[in-house]
Amino acid sequence: MQSPTVDIIVPVWNCPFETRACLASLVEHSPEARLIIVDNGSSRETELMLEEFSEPIGEQGLFIKSERNVGMIPAINMGLARSDSDFAVVLRPHAQVTSGWLSGLLEAAQSTNAGIVTPLFAGKGAPGLAPLVNGSSLMDTVDISFTTLALKGEMHMLLGGFDENMDGGPWCLRDYVRRAWSRGYRTCVTSASLAVCGKENVFGSDARRLQQSHISRAGYLERWGVERQYCIYFGPGVEAASLNEKMETILEGARRGHRFALLLHRRQFADFRRTGWNALHQSIELSRISPLLPQRDIIRKFAALKASIPDIIPVRGGEGNPFPGVETSIPFSEVAGVIGSK
Repeated sequence: MQSPTVDIIVPVWNCPFETRACLASLVEHSPEARLIIVDNGSSRETELMLEEFSEPIGEQGLFIKSERNVGMIPAINMGLARSDSDFAVVLRPHAQVTSGWLSGLLEAAQSTNAGIVTPLFAGKGAPGLAPLVNGSSLMDTVDISFTTLALKGEMHMLLGGFDENMDGGPWCLRDYVRRAWSRGYRTCVTSASLAVCGKENVFGSDARRLQQSHISRAGYLERWGVERQYCIYFGPGVEAASLNEKMETILEGARRGHRFALLLHRRQFADFRRTGWNALHQSIELSRISPLLPQRDIIRKFAALKASIPDIIPVRGGEGNPFPGVETSIPFSEVAGVIGSK
């Protein structure tokens, strides 16, 4: 079977020393890939370094020059527009790749229906994304970073670039994840790939970034609606085997940006782990109820969730089973209705 072709897009704005280290790690650990280096209006010092670096790699490199800094997202989109390979990988210069990083991303994408794959991150500048849980090596997620991101070529050609009217952070990325899922492409994180991150240089004022984040959030909510957080309690007599349809709904909800905390009795918890439902999605968290005074433990667990997430919504997951200690819980049918809408 022929290996997939890969373009690695590196948007560069100054920082010549860390950029050189990033590019050197790419040449060492992914020599088969083509580099698309986007010089986003860098200084002459950085420009000379990029020209020097690009010369020996020949046809394995494509050098794109913007006379001014057009912004990170437009620079990434410039690279994506020139990518015609099976996969495009975005890598920012404060990250360095490690042995096997690219094959790990590609294997994760090819073994699933994932259009977007992110590695794990290490180092002092690692983005604060949710870790893999329960020893899993591959999970669905909505938490990704522009630090390193693999995109299936057919998908980004279908979707187009990232929304340049949004920020260069979470709202722009969440919008792209939702656009991908609307076309049937999953987003996954894999432990088979690792990028090591130095501290990222942050430019511009805090006030400007906050303003852009608010604008992006408003645009995201208008396009996709509000993302909710639910705490679901099924009840003591509910068998895990009867919950297949509800778990499909919960997984669909997680892929649309909602988050779920499931309170499970001991047997339910064991059955969920046995069926693999403990590793469906990073936005689905399982919590085992103590067999000793279970109602008191449910009340305690929900109170802790409520304290950290004030707008969390308690849900009665089983027919006829109340949510202990909560008078304003909603039935699961309401959750399904929300997930089934836009």
